[in-house]
Amino acid sequence: IRHADYIYDLVDGQYPKRNQGLSADGVKEAERLRDRLTSSGELKPDVFISSTERGAHETAQMIAPALGQAITPDEDFEEWRSEDGTLSSEEFMERWQNVPDAQKPYYRWVEGCENRMEFSLRVHTALNRILQEHDGKTIVVMTHGAVIQTAFMYFFGYGEASILTGAAPEIRRTSITHWYKPTDGKRWILERSNDCHHMG
Repeated sequence: IRHADYIYDLVDGQYPKRNQGLSADGVKEAERLRDRLTSSGELKPDVFISSTERGAHETAQMIAPALGQAITPDEDFEEWRSEDGTLSSEEFMERWQNVPDAQKPYYRWVEGCENRMEFSLRVHTALNRILQEHDGKTIVVMTHGAVIQTAFMYFFGYGEASILTGAAPEIRRTSITHWYKPTDGKRWILERSNDCHHMG
């Protein structure tokens, strides 16, 4: 599940290294998701994992009563650590547009932060780890858009160097992406993606 909308305003003229928690709209989004899950009972997880970033964790706290599971924080499901707040959105996008597509997976925007290959490896390793630890169980992960997009690579089995150049899945806030493996199957099945009909 992607987290709800969060505050990401300038602080002392710079973008913060971490988001500042849910916005007023984000609270409403999380409430609507909680109400949907309470009413439908469609998700019955054995495990509930959340990114440790504030916006994701606050969303997880709001929907936890509907899932009936304690939250397990996991920093490996944080958003892409591509920059540290020293770049404005405009500066980041200007650099992004000037880097050749073939180099984007390897380009490091800020020293000490992840390039896309490193981010992809982190997410793939985290998914592999939790699937091994909780084999046969239903897992809900509260995370971020880029993590969910990268999960498509993991489950479909395609590589970072070719992802997001021709097409990309849309991941709306508080949307549910559901993967499952049939008991007699060897492949993961994408049952639904970008499911946010609770938002009207």
